[in-house]
Amino acid sequence: MSNHPAAGLSDDPLSAALNCTDPVLAIITGITGPSYRPLGEIMAFCGDRSVGSLSSGCIETDLAVHARRSLQDGPQVVRYGEGSPWFDLQLPCGGGLEITLLPRPCPLLLAEIAQARAHRQHVGLCIASDKVLRRCDPGPTGPTEDGFRILLVPPPRFLIFGQGPEASVFAALVRAAGYPHLLLAPDQDTLVQAEARGVQTRLLHWPALPTDLDIDDRTAVVLFFHDHDWEPPILARALESPAFYIGAQGSQRARDTRLARLRASGLTGDLDRLRGPIGLIRSTRDPRILAVSVLAEVLEAAS
Repeated sequence: MSNHPAAGLSDDPLSAALNCTDPVLAIITGITGPSYRPLGEIMAFCGDRSVGSLSSGCIETDLAVHARRSLQDGPQVVRYGEGSPWFDLQLPCGGGLEITLLPRPCPLLLAEIAQARAHRQHVGLCIASDKVLRRCDPGPTGPTEDGFRILLVPPPRFLIFGQGPEASVFAALVRAAGYPHLLLAPDQDTLVQAEARGVQTRLLHWPALPTDLDIDDRTAVVLFFHDHDWEPPILARALESPAFYIGAQGSQRARDTRLARLRASGLTGDLDRLRGPIGLIRSTRDPRILAVSVLAEVLEAAS
């Protein structure tokens, strides 16, 4: 979250930098011991505003000073915690952070990244030895032979199928968490309930996964049907996709029946990918608890 929230400033550091006159990107390029944020985490400074965070709030004010200085002096590498010259700035979790400050990254590069991310592409960013940020082949975040690479992956996207409160409450939770989503339901009541919570919806006319929905390796397909006759055609196509999570609501008995029907239909996909019963909390009948339980399971699979 931003330490200085401002209207019109994106919550994404790279998008914020694209819309800023003199941005500075701060990137964690080294970690010793425990850390509040992961390697490759990005924060943006834009004047007196900031987007993102690299700690629990203990270094951001000082980091802003170094960011302003880098606009005049060029890229900098600063260190906090273990190995830092500033003994009065300690990290509560212990350990140490190396942070690279990159002033005024190329606007064309930022626009290219924004376009790639809008198309849900995996993007590699590399900081070369000259401390210039460039696009590179996607790969693991970490040190490279000539610098440091950051892997940007699309956020988890949720394709939610079903009807009733379980589907609408889950979709509302996903929406509140800020993840891209679409709820497809065969009845207007479910759609109306979900739309009242700001959920993106679509009417599902028949038991099928619409052919215009692309499923990538960062997409979760989650089904909440009481009438399980809707499930097989949707699951058959989902299991042929690279979706990282595929799950359907129901008891263990419902799961066994579901698998039997899929096998009988001649499905050749990997049925071991199909989860059910879904959720980390088993056998709950409360739609709210189920929603939290399933979302936690999906995000665990995405990590």
